[in-house]
Amino acid sequence: MDKEKKIELEILLKKVANAFDFDICSLEIKTNHNPIVIEIIIKKTNGDDISLDDCVMLNVPASNEIENSNLINCSYVLEISSQGVSDELTSERDFKTFKGFPVNVELNQKKSKIKFLNGLLYEKSKDYLAINIKGKIKKIPFEEVLRVSLCKLKD
Repeated sequence: MDKEKKIELEILLKKVANAFDFDICSLEIKTNHNPIVIEIIIKKTNGDDISLDDCVMLNVPASNEIENSNLINCSYVLEISSQGVSDELTSERDFKTFKGFPVNVELNQKKSKIKFLNGLLYEKSKDYLAINIKGKIKKIPFEEVLRVSLCKLKD
């Protein structure tokens, strides 16, 4: 499938998803499979969790849109799923849920001399991230934080 057709298909499927209050996080067309696989990863626009019923609900309208578009003229399998659980903490909910868990904080080297910090997630405010490093609380300004992800602490 050429790039233009994929872009057209993605635009069509985003309209369908938006009608159900979903966003498409990714659309992948695996042409090396027989039949080809169209994999759509969705999330809810309000940030709530995706259920199996949500994926099922989008399946028929997405299939109909693909069929009516005539962009794919061969057999295909449509897979609709959620993002799943990521190691990266991004939402307020993530930071509340994983308070006390071990995290790896990647720092912006333009603003900080250190590249990584490991510790237990202590607190997130609008201005800083606090982690517990061997019993000491370190507050890191958010302008220095590139990424926060769950990890396993090493002694």
